[in-house]
Amino acid sequence: MKITYITAGAAGTICGNCLRDNALAAALKNDGHDIVLLPAYTPLRTDEEDVSERRVVFSGINLYLQSKFKFARASGLLDPLLDHPRLLQWASSFAVETDPAQLGEMTRDTFLGENGPYRREIRKLMAVLRDLQPEVVHLTNSMLASMAAPIKRGLGVSVVCSLQGEADFLAGLPEPHRSECYALLRGHAAHVDRWVAPCQDQIDAMRPVLGAAAGQVETILPGISLDGCRQARGPSGNRFVVGFLARISEEKGLDVLAGAVDLLRKRHPDRTIELRVAGWRADTKQGYVDGLREQYDFEDLGYLDRNEKIEFLAGLDAFSVPATYRASKGLYVLEALAAGVPVVQPRIGVFPELLEVTGGGLSCTPGDSGDLAAKLETLMTDAMAANQLGQAGRDNVRIHCTAGRMAAQTLAVYDQLAN
Repeated sequence: MKITYITAGAAGTICGNCLRDNALAAALKNDGHDIVLLPAYTPLRTDEEDVSERRVVFSGINLYLQSKFKFARASGLLDPLLDHPRLLQWASSFAVETDPAQLGEMTRDTFLGENGPYRREIRKLMAVLRDLQPEVVHLTNSMLASMAAPIKRGLGVSVVCSLQGEADFLAGLPEPHRSECYALLRGHAAHVDRWVAPCQDQIDAMRPVLGAAAGQVETILPGISLDGCRQARGPSGNRFVVGFLARISEEKGLDVLAGAVDLLRKRHPDRTIELRVAGWRADTKQGYVDGLREQYDFEDLGYLDRNEKIEFLAGLDAFSVPATYRASKGLYVLEALAAGVPVVQPRIGVFPELLEVTGGGLSCTPGDSGDLAAKLETLMTDAMAANQLGQAGRDNVRIHCTAGRMAAQTLAVYDQLAN
């Protein structure tokens, strides 16, 4: 099958959507399908082999200039420069914050689609798609839903759209842009043939926005590549090592975990309890980490490449990223479970569904360091139960949460539409 998947680069950040989309495309390629992973805004950044195209549609630089300066909308003379992958790659090296409070106008303009300032970008995208001649086009999130109508009209193919955590971003837009975007999205939803969500929580979050189209959503849990995954070493005497591995930002809950480990140390002064922290962070977030290190004792390992990440996970006794928002994928949880490391995750977002399907950990109250400490204590003091949870997680990730399984379920959606 010929598939074009339009993903969204995240301006140089390590983004769960990019990691998931790249893993999905790689698995479909491995199964022999003709899939083109086409980045929008900026190139992708991933810690696995990047299977995306070098060219980028909907250049982030171009969109910004067209949003801020009307003269940039009138002429496309600079488009070859502004759309050039090398320029976008360079611009992506300066990672930017995607604060919805600052992006209301640009988001509204994106949802306006053919009727807004980015109509030239839609025409350029359609030219690319006509050359590719896909049988199905998959949009990475509902923020690209304005592309659905011109794609269906111009190519006569089915359009699939994912929901990947944009509910919180849209809810954070300032008024009147939030209401404008919601209204525009409801109109675009009618042109999407099928919606795909990584968890039921995201369907529930987006149901009021999508309206009747919410009945056309299929849940496909995220999956990861297991290449190179190693079994964790298991408990080692008096030492207990807790790990955190995610993009570093306040909403990921590093402060909640650091507080929980501090409580655990006070309850068990006879034990050696370590907290190891790793993950990509924007320069603006280093102050957040440094502030926590003044208050709590933990090892900050910074960004890890894939091999370093696998080694890091293999050295843990427990894992937690106690996010305080409705996380939609939780790939880091699957990576820890793939190593046989039991996890403790808050009852929010995708995490309850991941724990239910894998049986690989315990749940805790979101934002509650005390409850998180109690659950970590259970893993520390009952090695047999912790080992059983870790092994169940490892086994079930290999059954339910691989990139191959995710690709097979996504392909089934495409086949239903094609038939």
